Amino acid sequence: MKTREENRHNKKRRKWPYWVGGMILVLLIIVGITLIYIYDKVGDTVETMHEPLQRDEDPERKRELDSIFNETKPINLLLLGVDERKNDKGRSDTMILVSLNPQTNSMKMLSIPRDTRVDIPGYGMDKINHAYAYGNVGLSVDTVNQMLDVPIHFYAKINMEGFKQGIDALGGVTVTNDQGFSQGGSDFPTGEIHLNGEEALSYIRMRKDDPRGDIGRNERQRNVIQAAIDEAASFSSITKVTNILDIIGSNVRTDLNFNQMQTLFTDYRQTRHHIDSMELSGSGEYIDNYWYYIVPDNELNRVKTELKNHMEAR
Repeated sequence: MKTREENRHNKKRRKWPYWVGGMILVLLIIVGITLIYIYDKVGDTVETMHEPLQRDEDPERKRELDSIFNETKPINLLLLGVDERKNDKGRSDTMILVSLNPQTNSMKMLSIPRDTRVDIPGYGMDKINHAYAYGNVGLSVDTVNQMLDVPIHFYAKINMEGFKQGIDALGGVTVTNDQGFSQGGSDFPTGEIHLNGEEALSYIRMRKDDPRGDIGRNERQRNVIQAAIDEAASFSSITKVTNILDIIGSNVRTDLNFNQMQTLFTDYRQTRHHIDSMELSGSGEYIDNYWYYIVPDNELNRVKTELKNHMEAR
């Protein structure tokens, strides 16, 4: 018989794929901000989205970011999908670190399992998604920074409502499926398939019939993100800008300001052509009757080294 904690764990796991849409919306901002030059409405959208952290008040941070952008240095963004409901602080059901290196025109995307057991500053060992409940975005950023030992220059927080709307606003996405399956009333044959919002949601939710489990689902998640990046960067998406901006403004919050988004487009957009997906390998374990995802030290060190090498590459 399953424990209450296990049932609660499984129930939560079914929710997180909705946040893939939010990831798509944020990456749309990164690669599709050319729309700034076309619609005045973008300025209003960015103002609505902009939610700086306390650290952004530090003049030294502003000088550091100016130097990074002026010299076109690598930057890291933390993407958070957060389930916030009334009378509930919420938890970050999805965490993806995106590292952009314009010197090598390459991007790293690291999925961080939400149940990963880490040291949360000020709270001790716990699931990484609890950092948001304890201290909102700021503590989530600090926790990932401490865990991976790389700077987190910006964050983006996403509301779940953006998923199907974002995919449909782009006109759907095309992915290459390496395993045929059925999910949510839809069939997904092997080969190249085109997905609308509802189909994309079902596509990235499947885990039970995948021999790789969460690893396979994470890969489909990143494939959908990459497909959305390509679609957002195409000229066909420009005609849908008003709808896309409405979706972004309603579902995304970030500490990127208007000028920084412009710089990301002009100086960092080529990184989308070389995307490398990364995983944190580990195993599930019960500790004091709570289920955690345990990442061995040697695996964590491997990922740290890979991220640092990516940032230092020229």
